[in-house]
Amino acid sequence: MNSRQYHLDQRRAPIYEALERFRQMRVVPFDVPGHKHGKGNPELTEFLGKQCVGVDVNSMKPLDNLCHPISVIREAEELAADAFGAAHAFLMVGGTTSSVQSMVLSVCKHGDEIILPRNVHRSVINALVLCGAVPVYVNPETDERLGISLGMKREQVAKAIQEHPKAVAVLVNNPTYYGICSDLRAIVKMAHAAGMYCLADEAHGTHFYFGSGLPVSAMAAGADMAAVSMHKSGGSLTQSSLLLVGPRVHADYVRQIINLTQTTSGSYLLMSSLDISRRNLALRGHEMFHAVSDIAEYARDEVNAIGGYYAFGKELRNGDSVFDFDTTKLSIHTLDIGLAGIEVYDILRDEYDIQIEFGDIGNLLAYISMGDRLQEVERLVSALAEIRRRFQKDGTGLMSNEYIEPIVACSPQEAFYSNKISLPLEQTEGRICSEFVMCYPPGIPILAPGEKITRSVLDYIIYAKKKGCSMTGPEDPEIRHLNVIMEEK
Repeated sequence: MNSRQYHLDQRRAPIYEALERFRQMRVVPFDVPGHKHGKGNPELTEFLGKQCVGVDVNSMKPLDNLCHPISVIREAEELAADAFGAAHAFLMVGGTTSSVQSMVLSVCKHGDEIILPRNVHRSVINALVLCGAVPVYVNPETDERLGISLGMKREQVAKAIQEHPKAVAVLVNNPTYYGICSDLRAIVKMAHAAGMYCLADEAHGTHFYFGSGLPVSAMAAGADMAAVSMHKSGGSLTQSSLLLVGPRVHADYVRQIINLTQTTSGSYLLMSSLDISRRNLALRGHEMFHAVSDIAEYARDEVNAIGGYYAFGKELRNGDSVFDFDTTKLSIHTLDIGLAGIEVYDILRDEYDIQIEFGDIGNLLAYISMGDRLQEVERLVSALAEIRRRFQKDGTGLMSNEYIEPIVACSPQEAFYSNKISLPLEQTEGRICSEFVMCYPPGIPILAPGEKITRSVLDYIIYAKKKGCSMTGPEDPEIRHLNVIMEEK
């Protein structure tokens, strides 16, 4: 059991227990789904197994209803809130995208301002498209060597709050994709002192709630809401997530917001995976994440011993824009061996059968989690050493992941729904973009709706395409054209 004391019996997993009871009842199904416990789709059953399709069921009285839980799902949410130190927790089956969007939609309406860093996930800006809120960007500093965006500086947040006193919330990445954390406790205090909510995108911070020696979690820091991606470091199935809320938030209203967009047919496979994974974290998370941190630190030391690579860590901390660092993240700078991060990513997959989380222009991220073992890490380190020996070249002319400060011309909603025209990429300079452009992962927009297209942005897009980054967002899948706002005649 973790050192923190829980109020509820964390050995329970009520949704899992209800599904086991249901399985033993041998109920004859005259409801959906139509595969009828797998009998109607033998190929799917063979692929996934009878155990799996047998509990792919619809809401019914013994199994509760995700839209309005009163029994086993409600119990599972109460256990999750207890495990994560929240006032309430919502089981989310639309990924952390739906958690982030519900979080933003719960506090923002049309015309409201929200303070946030520009290196947010696209789901945040998607939420602004939906509700019509206006972003106030705190432009992060960039680490010049690594070319990555850092956290929000306290003075920048204070300045944004002072200049936009009617903003309704401050949103913080905790951590960024690269493992960098802002001073969340200080930002929470500033937001609350100004009468604003503080929201945390914790897509990559589930383990903060259970590890030791890791950055502070959003709920422990006093944040009002946090979107927690359980399927990343928490061990649940892909697309399952949690939305945590603090005591200052009206939980019943948040449920109404969630029900505006989340499915009415919640997957019991996803919900039971959240239930079982929460139990696993509550009972064994402390030991698991201690081991994960140890493996990541070992990997960092071994990668740095190769030479040419830089696996960065806590030495980046400066007390402000890098207030803390998530040591479970194995982020590796590659430009010193003359290769972009995405090029090393491709070589690892194509030549060594090693799948990395993502590679961008200057770095790659190997995601270390509870399922990793030392022998896999050693295989990665050996492959990186061999790649340096086989593929290293002169890095002259390589571009870093330089942060390009956006020029916001109008709100994301106004731009997205405006009259637009498709133009060849090179003819869009100076125009206002009406769609997204990003490398995915990490899903941080290079361009977002409502932003002016500059020469720097175009050069970055062209270079990222050339290097093989997976580019997504625009209507044109080849990104030869972009949609821009039609100019008034």
